[in-house]
Amino acid sequence: MARRVALTVFVSLVALCAAGRASASQQELTLRMDDGVDLAATLYEPSAAPPPAGYPAIVLFHGIGGKRQDLAAIAQAFDQDFAVLAFDARGHGQSGGLVLRSLVEGVPWAAVETAETWTDLFTALAPQNLTKSGAIFQFLSSVPADRLDPSVLAIRDDALASKNLAALRAWTDTRSSLKLLKTVKTPVFMFQGRRDFAFDIAQAKVGYAQLKGPKRLYIGDFGHSPSTFPGPDFAQMTKLGLAWFTRYLGGAPTTIAPISLAPSPWRGKLRSFTKLPATRRLTIGLPGNDHLAGAGRAQRTSGRFTGNAETFGSATVQLTARLTGGWSRLVAVLTAEPRKGSVTVVSEGGVNTAGLKGTRKLTIRLLDTATLIPRGARLTLTLASSSVAQNPGNLLYLNLPMPRTSRIALGPAKLMLPILRKPVSR
Repeated sequence: MARRVALTVFVSLVALCAAGRASASQQELTLRMDDGVDLAATLYEPSAAPPPAGYPAIVLFHGIGGKRQDLAAIAQAFDQDFAVLAFDARGHGQSGGLVLRSLVEGVPWAAVETAETWTDLFTALAPQNLTKSGAIFQFLSSVPADRLDPSVLAIRDDALASKNLAALRAWTDTRSSLKLLKTVKTPVFMFQGRRDFAFDIAQAKVGYAQLKGPKRLYIGDFGHSPSTFPGPDFAQMTKLGLAWFTRYLGGAPTTIAPISLAPSPWRGKLRSFTKLPATRRLTIGLPGNDHLAGAGRAQRTSGRFTGNAETFGSATVQLTARLTGGWSRLVAVLTAEPRKGSVTVVSEGGVNTAGLKGTRKLTIRLLDTATLIPRGARLTLTLASSSVAQNPGNLLYLNLPMPRTSRIALGPAKLMLPILRKPVSR
């Protein structure tokens, strides 16, 4: 009799988590594919005798640039109740080739969980047609050059430089699920990070809205940089993930809120919602006039916040700019500096201005994050050709060459910040 199988997808640009306790039963396997490619795998099984139909099974997919060992802690959180298979994706670890989307292509999974992933890879990697060159470089560096798919090699240089975007869009479309999610009725639990600058909250929001079957959304205190995985709410994540699989593989009833938002710092208690939490828009004027060339930057600072504010959504920056000499991009980094403590990057984003000249009205959409701005903090908006201008360690948008003649003149800016009506963090 066939086992019921669930899928957990963990997509990331870096390794996800370290090994935990020893499994009740753990076997190292080699899986030979139909095309002759061998995939290295680890099978975790419960210590109890299997039921007549066999153990219900879960398949774990590691992140981009990762390996099956990165999923050991997750596998071991589930292996008392399920058989769990983790394997090196094609082109990773000890395996050879790439793993593409499976759910929307008709693989009959009984239930699915996703974490730190994308639904539209183009908008994730190149929002407003400006590629996150630093994130893309990290992705390219995470897989050995001799194992990169030829299609990746074909777009590599253009992707870093935000050129030939039509080809990049075509490549990402075949690796995205958003356009087909409206046909999916499989139970799906989406886990997304509050502050993930590779795949922001918007990637989960739009996907969640399209799904037609049972669905849940958890926005937690983890993610790609500037967050980490696992995060402090890892035990809460695995508890809910186990309950989801137990419901749809074992038939056990369970109650999970449609949408959950973990506060930061994590204090052991979630806020639950029946729909996305309500927000209001805070508009902040940031006056000033600046003329930039090369690696120059402009900085505008707000007054101090009189109370706590927590962002939830994509902030926008509007300003008028005069572009000359081939100025091809404008990056905005929003930071918060409290009275005491370190500076926090609230969000960032950029817009492709290649081919534009003269005076233009620009709107820069920042990444969708949930970030607490504490009482008494000041906001600073840094405008430049890269995120490195804000801080040398901020490598989301790299400082790539532009013509020496490039210039941009920036007028007053208006920041529109979506914040929760009732903050969940403090």
